[in-house]
Amino acid sequence: MRLLIVEDERRLAVSLARGLTAEGFAVDVVHDGLEGLHRAGEGVYDLVVLDIMLPGMNGYRVCAALRDAGNEVPILMLTAKDGEYDEAEGLDTGADDYLTKPFSYVVLVARVRALLRRRGTAGASPVLRAGALRIDTAARRVFRDDTEVALTAKEFAVLEQLAVRVGEVVGKPEILEHVWDFAYDGDPNIVEVYISALRRKIGAASIQTVRGAGYRLVAA
Repeated sequence: MRLLIVEDERRLAVSLARGLTAEGFAVDVVHDGLEGLHRAGEGVYDLVVLDIMLPGMNGYRVCAALRDAGNEVPILMLTAKDGEYDEAEGLDTGADDYLTKPFSYVVLVARVRALLRRRGTAGASPVLRAGALRIDTAARRVFRDDTEVALTAKEFAVLEQLAVRVGEVVGKPEILEHVWDFAYDGDPNIVEVYISALRRKIGAASIQTVRGAGYRLVAA
């Protein structure tokens, strides 16, 4: 899952990005409303964490502009303001949830996961299956038959990208885009490292390499 944080308090933005990255998300950060609108409008994000008091364009206007353009990305609004009017205004512009500063990081992560579940499970199960493999995207747990497989956050994120398209080929650039942030400029072969680790843990036959195209998760 790839998240966008639009927050002008740089220390807070960096802190949130580090924490959410540790949770297994790919996270991009921008510090003003206009750049946030541009980035969110690219359509590559699974959720936007959006501050209200921003330079360039405030969060209300960013949210309204995205909704007016037909962009339905889940939006969690952050603000130092407090009061029913501010919350109502945020939700009226199309935000999905609202969190007032200061807030608990644990609560933020819970809200993010809840919004992603709400979006991903509308008409679908949060549990993905591939043969004996069961991937619970809500609990972030993986089972083979009845035995739990311990994965790191990044390993889970890579597996999730394959699991949402079981039987289909998923390219390395797609995995990089959704699991690592846009600023990642390291070796793209990092994907192969994680694929190798996953094969050791869930079974080598579960992930096929399609030469020149990518990887395919299959029932094995």
